Amino acid sequence: MSIPQDLLEATDKAVQAGKAKSRNEFVTRALRRELAVQKRAEIDAALAEMANDVEYQAEVLQMEAEFAPAQCEALKLYQFN
Repeated sequence: MSIPQDLLEATDKAVQAGKAKSRNEFVTRALRRELAVQKRAEIDAALAEMANDVEYQAEVLQMEAEFAPAQCEALKLYQFN
């Protein structure tokens, strides 16, 4: 598979306009951006799953309860210093 001609022409115009040093650099940056978008979508999907996971939510509530005394102590230290 090859890159469509219209995309190559648009890329070359972007390079000529100084938006990248070369076609290769332009394509590399575009690929990195796309991969970052896909990674972010994976993270968002995992977080959405966690939000609907009853066991996970119960664990979070338990951890919050366990850390509550330490949070109160830290707040007191912060307020008096």
